[in-house]
Amino acid sequence: MSSSDLRFANVNCEGVLADLDLLPAAYRVLLKLRAYSEPGGLINMDQAAIATLMGLSRPTVNAALRDLDLAQLLTRVRNGSYQLNPMLAGYLTVRDCKAAVARMPAEQRLNWPGFVEQYRRNVDQYQDQLAEQRRKRAETAKAKAAAEARRRGNLRAVVS
Repeated sequence: MSSSDLRFANVNCEGVLADLDLLPAAYRVLLKLRAYSEPGGLINMDQAAIATLMGLSRPTVNAALRDLDLAQLLTRVRNGSYQLNPMLAGYLTVRDCKAAVARMPAEQRLNWPGFVEQYRRNVDQYQDQLAEQRRKRAETAKAKAAAEARRRGNLRAVVS
């Protein structure tokens, strides 16, 4: 079976994708994975294989996949297996396509009025999580440095 045997959902996904303002690598990865997907949108390919296929580094692929996940365009099923949003996936029949889209929650549909805003909120929440992790690491490092300074001070007092 070739990708030309698949029919795609009849939604103007290009307009929505352009509005998302994804990372450039995310667009490339999405299009490539779409071409390699099985009917229904399942992709069995790990990050290393995607990186090799695309000529990208693993961190770049990882960031692209994270961006696609935040946009609800691609989800990780398990290691080395991803699922396209049903409105981007290819299907063998129009009936399969309509059934998959009908099973989707409204807020995951590309034509949901708040889809782009949801992506932006997801990105903001992710950035907030990263900032909180950096803050905690800085606090931990500061506490360790203070403990080390106290330990050195105690050693000097014993030696003197």
